Amino acid sequence: MDFKIMKIAFIGGGNMGEAMVAAVLQKRLANPEAIIVSDIASARRKHLEEKYGVTATSSNGEAAEKADVVVLAIKPQNLLEVMASLKGCLKPSQLVLSIIAGAKINTLSRGLRHDYIVRAMPNTPAQIGEGISVWTATAEVTKQQKESARAILGAMGKEVYVDDEKYIDMATAISGSGPAYFFLMVEALVDAAVRIGLPRDTALMLVLETMLGSGHLIQRSGKEPDELRRMVTSPGGTTAEALLQLEKGKFTDLVKQAVKAAYKRAKELGR
Repeated sequence: MDFKIMKIAFIGGGNMGEAMVAAVLQKRLANPEAIIVSDIASARRKHLEEKYGVTATSSNGEAAEKADVVVLAIKPQNLLEVMASLKGCLKPSQLVLSIIAGAKINTLSRGLRHDYIVRAMPNTPAQIGEGISVWTATAEVTKQQKESARAILGAMGKEVYVDDEKYIDMATAISGSGPAYFFLMVEALVDAAVRIGLPRDTALMLVLETMLGSGHLIQRSGKEPDELRRMVTSPGGTTAEALLQLEKGKFTDLVKQAVKAAYKRAKELGR
């Protein structure tokens, strides 16, 4: 397929839907004329039309009618209503790409009466083209449709295909919810820095650059995180003292509990 003439319908014009629209246009996978977005909010429709030059409508059926790919970028609580509006309207040549947290493929297939489905979990850094998406597909999805899905998800950053849907809920707990864990850590470090006397703007810069640099070091050093941690931790030094306090607070156990809770909730959303 010539990705420059790919016709894409986005059902839902919220933050992630908009991020996908922006990424697809930036990577030139589709022209604005080939993109249609449906959203119930007139203000959102106006915003998307004015900012990106795409077509916007309040009708899900109208949006999906001529699309090669129909992206479901809605909240889980709106799924039943959206499936009812699309049920029986989709053709085998149309790929449904769902980024709805917790929504299982079987639920989508039954609710839409459609078997050509990709289920994906992107994350919020997709808004700046630095996200990561984990995805899988039904057996019916063609090679060409998989390439379309890979191109759309890859436009937002990295993408990882998995051959079993069970990994999507796991990825939701790690990469899907993960940015919030890092945001919370940044908040905590900045507040702690301010408390010991650093100006807030200086504290934020130090924390952000430390986090970004540490991530890149893990990527490029070829060393495991635990090895790097030991390298920076001198016996009796400042880092050792700080890590001791984190261990006393059972930091590692709390992280494991948080991920387990997120994973459990992701599975619950799919029931």
